[in-house]
Amino acid sequence: MPYRLDEQRMQRWKSLFVDASYDVEHLPSYGAETASNPFITFDALPVHSRYQFLLDEAQFTIMAFIKGTVCRGQVALSVIQDNFWVFFTNPDPKRLEIFEDFMAQREESLDLPASLVDIYRPFKHWKSYKIQQQKLMEDQDTYLAANLPVDAINLELIWDGDGVNENAALTVFRHFDSASVEKGLLGQTPKTVWVLGYGLLERIHYLLVAGYDVFGNGGHQLLTRLYMDFLRMEAETTFLQFLPESARIRERKLWYQGVSGDEINAYLTLPAFEKKSVPEIPYRSDDEKKELLELLAQRLKTVLPTKHQLETIKIDAVREHLERLHSLTGRSASLMPELAFGKITHPAGDEFITLVANRAYSSMTSMFQEQANRLPEDDTLSVIPSFIGAYPNVFLQLDSSEVSNFVAVIADLETENDYARLLDTYGVRRTDAKFWATSDSFHRAYRERYPLTSGVLDFNRLDNR
Repeated sequence: MPYRLDEQRMQRWKSLFVDASYDVEHLPSYGAETASNPFITFDALPVHSRYQFLLDEAQFTIMAFIKGTVCRGQVALSVIQDNFWVFFTNPDPKRLEIFEDFMAQREESLDLPASLVDIYRPFKHWKSYKIQQQKLMEDQDTYLAANLPVDAINLELIWDGDGVNENAALTVFRHFDSASVEKGLLGQTPKTVWVLGYGLLERIHYLLVAGYDVFGNGGHQLLTRLYMDFLRMEAETTFLQFLPESARIRERKLWYQGVSGDEINAYLTLPAFEKKSVPEIPYRSDDEKKELLELLAQRLKTVLPTKHQLETIKIDAVREHLERLHSLTGRSASLMPELAFGKITHPAGDEFITLVANRAYSSMTSMFQEQANRLPEDDTLSVIPSFIGAYPNVFLQLDSSEVSNFVAVIADLETENDYARLLDTYGVRRTDAKFWATSDSFHRAYRERYPLTSGVLDFNRLDNR
């Protein structure tokens, strides 16, 4: 993953970590029991600087685990939904001081799997982490209820990128055994949403990047995957605090269908704080989650990138048909591959799109029974201008005059045979004589649009359908 190092970045780091006023009384230990805990290791550094460092390049921070070794394979990626949005809490110094005070009292409750060198009984350790996380949530609930005002939850709590930073909102797409992270709010309204603050963002980084041992034993890797369940639920819990009580209850039941309510409530609720706090957001509809996301999109409007929005499609007729495809749900969406790259030829210039199939699940609490939790009737399809992802499953090619029929064929998909006929008409299979010439055209377009970050598309996941 490329990371720009230039004079501007150096000056930014100096302002955060050199020019800032703080004292270092002693250097941190390299011992595993403390080095795996960032709140001990970096305790002397200003918490605002630590958080701002992660926020400045939030996409890179999240990509470090989404595209890193820890998220290789279907089992590892089954910890996240197929499509969700990520927001961040505002790096307000006063609120961060409240957080730091809480964390300083709870350092012993923040052990991560990296603190143990050898893990041969992962489920025994997982049980202790489960108790630790539940205790942390209970303590956090009590602390927030005692220290935050009744009207603490409002839209101002969400970081707006300081009006210039496009990292303020991110979209994550999972493609079964790989995933993508993009700036902005892409796709249809997702089922779940994360809100990350400094403590959670730092812990995820330490769990999945800094403290993840690529060459560690299976127990360490398994425990890392299981622990991430807790951190995902904590991120979801923070988002739920922005909703009124009835909506919180409704969303929890929707997100964790078939899972014991008592078990999930221990990690998805802050009962004392929720009883006291009422979001200072004037809701006007019965779909509060959608309304909240629209309000957040409006708040972040100046920093949300538009390059992947359908509005960038220049040909009106093509855009209108693709908008219809973008709202597709159910069986037809479930028959589409994880990632399809499409080329729409037109005399005024070719358009390239990515079709992302989003698989729906009753919950994300199982590592090995993912198919048992599938809800294909809730699957969606996102139509994204240009390129998303690096592992295309199929190439599609059509003329702009065929877009209406193309959309109709996909909307009417009911069987695998229907999908095969779609490929017969518009697909360029790996066995097609035109395959290499077609893939070359996609690579050229990829480089033209992303000269700094484009690479060679990986064909290991091309379909054989």
